[in-house]
Amino acid sequence: MKDQEITVVYKWTAKAEKGNELKAIYEQVEKQMKENEPGALRVDCFFNESTGVLLVLDLFKDSDALGFHLGTTAAGHFPELLQIAQPGPFLFCGEVPEQLQQAAIGMGLDATFAPKAFGFERSIV
Repeated sequence: MKDQEITVVYKWTAKAEKGNELKAIYEQVEKQMKENEPGALRVDCFFNESTGVLLVLDLFKDSDALGFHLGTTAAGHFPELLQIAQPGPFLFCGEVPEQLQQAAIGMGLDATFAPKAFGFERSIV
């Protein structure tokens, strides 16, 4: 299905004593995505203070929005993140073009890709 939403769920594990720094960087990432990426529909970050694990759920409008994110916000923060945390795994849920798959793999991500097969959405009233 072309132009479907893409969900990316991933994990960062902070190096010793770097948990607060990891969280602070992701507060910047979230702010930049909100302000500069209209195709980023949702960002949820979950942080475990005791383990330094950050779990992130990003929802993108389509593959163009994901590509924009990887080339801007993600690329801008990735080197700094690698200094303080271990990445992965990264789960790309949706139709991700081969070029973007190769870009993610080229960044050294432990990436898994799967197009949507089925599911449902329930509205909470």
